Amino acid sequence: MTTVLETDEHKALRAAVAALGTRYGREYLTKVIAAGAHPDELWSEAAKLGYLGVNLPEEYGGGGGGIAELSIVLEELGAAGCPLLMMVVSPAICGTVIARFGTADQKQEWLPALADGTRTMAFGITEPDAGSNSHRITTTARRDGTDWILTGRKVFISGVDIADATLIVGRAEDARTGKLKPCLFIVPRDAPGFERRQIDMELHGAEKQFELTLDDVRLPAEALVGDEDAGLLQLFAGLNPERIMTAAFAIGMGRYALSRAITYARERTVWRDPIGAHQAIAHPLAQAHIDLELARLMMQKAAFLYDSGDDAGAGEAANMAKYAAGEACVKAVDQSVHTLGGNGLTGEFGLASLITASRVARIAPVSREMILNYVSHQTLGLPKSY
Repeated sequence: MTTVLETDEHKALRAAVAALGTRYGREYLTKVIAAGAHPDELWSEAAKLGYLGVNLPEEYGGGGGGIAELSIVLEELGAAGCPLLMMVVSPAICGTVIARFGTADQKQEWLPALADGTRTMAFGITEPDAGSNSHRITTTARRDGTDWILTGRKVFISGVDIADATLIVGRAEDARTGKLKPCLFIVPRDAPGFERRQIDMELHGAEKQFELTLDDVRLPAEALVGDEDAGLLQLFAGLNPERIMTAAFAIGMGRYALSRAITYARERTVWRDPIGAHQAIAHPLAQAHIDLELARLMMQKAAFLYDSGDDAGAGEAANMAKYAAGEACVKAVDQSVHTLGGNGLTGEFGLASLITASRVARIAPVSREMILNYVSHQTLGLPKSY
């Protein structure tokens, strides 16, 4: 493959988004979270500037770019302290799936609105009893005339309260084999039988988590996204961008924490020199920076492969990027808090809340252990233990 280097356009995009993020910053997001609100102002401004839909087709109001560009947007907002988690879901997963596999009507209805930020879409795959085993998904879709009837449960679904619809992963019976196959359905927020319950989380974020119940939710035929027989292909078309964007989210968070620690280490003087002059402080921060940069390189490779149409190559790279970024983020946050000592746990510096938030990239959307399973089986050819 061609060496992945950022173009001048990418560098300009980084600079522009960084400027937007700096105008809002961590203080803005902290106030939004404390008020139980949503970052509507930042979301709207990012949309107006074309950042939310930078990966969506130009013919539908998007920027005509790819996940490479969208990941830059999320990373830079994160580095400024104000990441938009729903970017992982609405334009990256749902927008990508609809752009690649949706009908002409679905594209026209959803893509312009996702691009300009006036509508958002959540994504529902995780179930209480399935966990990382997507083959155990029990949400079923059965035909009733031309309609579909969905029944099942989902858990840890982000932003359902603000989303106009949720892209639900269900399983429908294959008429030829009788086996259940994955299918994707657009479920409107107000669909009868579609209920949500907010989950009480120790993780404090602007985007809330929900458990969903689908009790005989009736959907028209046009709610099915794409080809009924191409469910797995369509599903992974959304999951690979999700992993890449999660990496961007983690790298941005790690960069933000590290920048706070570096500033502190330059200025904090206890003895003769600033504490950053001591290798016990400087070296761990340098290592954290190196780890974040390496994770970014893998993220760029994954985005390059995905945007080039290499789904298989992107799958491996996206998993590796997500793993590397999650680990780098946790280490960067931990070292940053440690650098500040007691100040790292105060509200003034805003790092303590990242101790919990940084763990998200290790856990979701797939755990680091499942990524290691993937690499050991798919890349190294080792046998499965399950």
